Amino acid sequence: MIAIGCDHAALELKKEIVTRLESRGVKIKDYGCYTSEAVDYPVYARKVAEAVASGECEKGILICGTGIGMSIAANKVKGIRCALCGDTFSARATRQHNDANILALGERVVGKGLALDIVDVFLNTEFSGEERHVRRIGLIERQNEK
Repeated sequence: MIAIGCDHAALELKKEIVTRLESRGVKIKDYGCYTSEAVDYPVYARKVAEAVASGECEKGILICGTGIGMSIAANKVKGIRCALCGDTFSARATRQHNDANILALGERVVGKGLALDIVDVFLNTEFSGEERHVRRIGLIERQNEK
């Protein structure tokens, strides 16, 4: 299951992503927001991040105007590696090298077509499992324990 959340600035892109993924049989858990009324993005970032960190959802997608705030907020949750991606190369690399478990996108930065491609690449790329990447992720995780 994929957790998804957005703020008011990204509601339309969230709807597009949900429609695309559901049409492909991907199960989605939508953590909001659901209207264009102004909301605080950290609330939705935390909901998605906690769902992924707990194992309730396998991966997550967060969207705000730029994706920056969502990625910062999500990365405050232990066990989350949220990557802000604006291209498919970065989406592929962050899965292969960083085992990122949440994708952040900016609706005001990335067009719908590219955003859908980025989501596809992120969700369909596996972690390489190479020793050097495992070691580096371990270093990141241990820094969070201090």
